[in-house]
Amino acid sequence: MGFKKYIVFSVLFIGIIYGYAFSLELGDYKVTILDISVLLPVAVWIILPLVILFIATIGHILFYGLINIFRQRAINKDKETMITLIKSNLLEKNPPKRFKTKAFKELSSIISQLKLTVNDSTFSSSDAELNNLIAAIQDIKAGKHVVDKSLKISEMSELANQNLLNKVNDQIDFSVEVLKKVENYAPNIVRQAFINVLNEKSMTTIKKLYKNIKLDKDLAKRLFEKDAANNDFGFTSEEISKIVKDLDYTTEDYIALAKNYEAILQPDQIIELFEKLSTEIDASTPAYLHVLFEYEMIDKVREIVDTTPEGEYSSFKALLDLKDAGKHYDLESISYK
Repeated sequence: MGFKKYIVFSVLFIGIIYGYAFSLELGDYKVTILDISVLLPVAVWIILPLVILFIATIGHILFYGLINIFRQRAINKDKETMITLIKSNLLEKNPPKRFKTKAFKELSSIISQLKLTVNDSTFSSSDAELNNLIAAIQDIKAGKHVVDKSLKISEMSELANQNLLNKVNDQIDFSVEVLKKVENYAPNIVRQAFINVLNEKSMTTIKKLYKNIKLDKDLAKRLFEKDAANNDFGFTSEEISKIVKDLDYTTEDYIALAKNYEAILQPDQIIELFEKLSTEIDASTPAYLHVLFEYEMIDKVREIVDTTPEGEYSSFKALLDLKDAGKHYDLESISYK
């Protein structure tokens, strides 16, 4: 029964009882309590407990109804705060959130210790802002660069890093800007920007930017391959030498470097490069010998290996013996160790 119906039927019931009692003409009745006397018709005394019960019931209903209103309001407020907490979690933020109800406090404590992720399926909720946020996150994870000021991604978050990486991959000019100010960006952003510039830009542009990068072997290999494919405006021997000296190149790395350049550098250039390297870095000597063999400078090879201890550069010594015996040899089939 609704609250309004309860009031109406209760009043009717009290009225009916009062009317019936009054029709009996029971007269008056006096009640004395602590020298206070009250004289009322008997019909009034009959309905008085009903009226008191009715008033008490209304008061009880209103009291607990008000409590329920405040409780529901607290639940609704905590629901909004919980959605805000979920948004913050998705954006990899962890601002403090205050909850009013015990259940939501416990739930928030659990969620705060977890990392929520968004899958690839369609997401839908009654909160339009949450829907838009998750759609944006899905776009970022799909490789799209999202420009949305309302997103408010934490700059230190993985999500922000991924969005910036998407921008680097999407806008080659931005990659160039990153390489101009590498100190402002994370290492993985700088690395990807450099790879993109290597793929898209000319050696003229690359030569202006590569010194800003801390090269590793992989990036150096990509750089040298780009240079070999576009050598009209490529590196000088001095520039190549300076780059490799800053890297922990092995003998195999120097051999690969020699093979990379032997087809595009002039013989005197590549010989000069590896001769200089071999005088400074022992690990590069096999690459120098490889170059000398490639250009049939056998006397120079002999001059170098004949002064070395037995067992050192044995592969090249074996090649010399084969050549002296008039037998065929293949540089690609030997081990340089």
